Amino acid sequence: MDDWVIWIILAVVLGVAEIFSLTAALGLLGVSALLTAMVAAIGLPIPIQLLVFTLTSVAGLVVIRPLAMRNIRQPQLQRFGVDALVGKSAYVVKEVTGRQGLVRIGGEEWSARAYDETVVIPEGATVDVIEIEGATALVYPRE
Repeated sequence: MDDWVIWIILAVVLGVAEIFSLTAALGLLGVSALLTAMVAAIGLPIPIQLLVFTLTSVAGLVVIRPLAMRNIRQPQLQRFGVDALVGKSAYVVKEVTGRQGLVRIGGEEWSARAYDETVVIPEGATVDVIEIEGATALVYPRE
């Protein structure tokens, strides 16, 4: 079997493994194997093929992979749904206890409970939304 065929098979195996791992490392090694397959198709000897594979692998893993991982790990810039309510302030419409209450968050009324069950928050107070449990806001009074 020709050398270039072996490199192509290696590239395919690494590419399939990358699909399952999503680390960007195996994909870069697959690209290195493809480049080495081209070198082998030209007819260069095995030591040069191994040198090309090593150099392109190192370059890919040292230069390209950190750039790719930096772009993949971008934090979500905005929170959506009920996650966006956590940390907002709310206005107490009906006294909030450890069991029940009603607050207005951004123009919407939500059922509420005090985050600290021993605290009673009077009507008209301003509170912070600590957590959302289902359709109930867990709130804590502002100092």
